[in-house]
Amino acid sequence: MFGLNPRDLRKAMKRLGIKMEELRATRVIIELEDGRKMAVDEPQVTIMRAKGQPTMLYVIGEPVEVESQTEEAETPSITEEDVRLVAEQAGVSLEEARKALEEAGGDIAAAILKLQGEA
Repeated sequence: MFGLNPRDLRKAMKRLGIKMEELRATRVIIELEDGRKMAVDEPQVTIMRAKGQPTMLYVIGEPVEVESQTEEAETPSITEEDVRLVAEQAGVSLEEARKALEEAGGDIAAAILKLQGEA
């Protein structure tokens, strides 16, 4: 960012009274005014707090539109894109990825962790 290494940037921000905090997030969902939802999987998230200023939240990643689910929906909508992502990240077949997604209720991060044996 701005040609500075991260350590120098943190020092400069600290001198200006700005606190930066990195968050470990698996997914960020943004609800738009028109009812659509955008999601960023495996984002890089930073919170910046400056005295007297609103808190700023920076999300870096590739947003994709997600299908909205109603409260009555019994089974989660699992897209082919989600299946491919889980299969690629966990190093398994598409069938295994789909089954893990169904068992995880459509939660991509939970499915990946389950397949990697961490859940």
